[in-house]
Amino acid sequence: MRDKVYFLSDVHLGACAFSDDKERERKLVRWLTSIQNEASDIYLMGDIFDFWYEYKYIIPKGYTRLLGKLAELSDSGVKLHFFIGNHDIWVGDYFEKELGMKVYLHDEVQEINGKRFYLAHGHRTGYRPFMVKVMHYFFHATWVRRLYNIVHPTINYAFGLKWSKSNRLYKHKQDEAQYMGEDKEHLVQFAKKYLQSNPDIDYFIFGHRHVMLDLMLTKTARILYLGDWISHFSYAVLDNEGLRLEMYEE
Repeated sequence: MRDKVYFLSDVHLGACAFSDDKERERKLVRWLTSIQNEASDIYLMGDIFDFWYEYKYIIPKGYTRLLGKLAELSDSGVKLHFFIGNHDIWVGDYFEKELGMKVYLHDEVQEINGKRFYLAHGHRTGYRPFMVKVMHYFFHATWVRRLYNIVHPTINYAFGLKWSKSNRLYKHKQDEAQYMGEDKEHLVQFAKKYLQSNPDIDYFIFGHRHVMLDLMLTKTARILYLGDWISHFSYAVLDNEGLRLEMYEE
């Protein structure tokens, strides 16, 4: 019976910073196969790809196993949802036309199985330093993308993958993937403030931080960080028993 909803984020497939890329893709496909008969919806909450830039007639090389599996799931009736992250911002219509996957460019509030969810990757949610805001503006600006479309794909992808690799190695050097405490986590602070004017939210679901977190904010509201598929291989599942974080172990 297909009555479960799944959430995962931060797989970073194609990342040149990691040597186990193909095996992580195979592991993700095995996990998708294991849930395909019980999943009604699967939410991919951003940074599934480490760099994705989609031209009108060209998509990045690779990811054959994952894309084929997603197409199979969609064809079998599983509803797929894709939230852009800061590494896979530049999606076009490929996911929707070829995979039947709904793409979200902004944060969303949705009702799922009678519960109110605030859903986002998290890179543009809450406090951001000024330079990060400037960077996000350029990455999301339509006119910048139009200019970038002029660049030959060979140069485009080489630059994008190199930038992504240096970004990932820098973040690991800075040991970013550590829980900083309730008072310093910007997404936690955002959720608390948001609840003051929107007390009907039951769950906040975020990726981006590469940390596993399940925290009660009020008597009825919780925030979850989904972890990643680099070291945790974690996800959240919603069923008739509630919402919980789990780790995929074979």
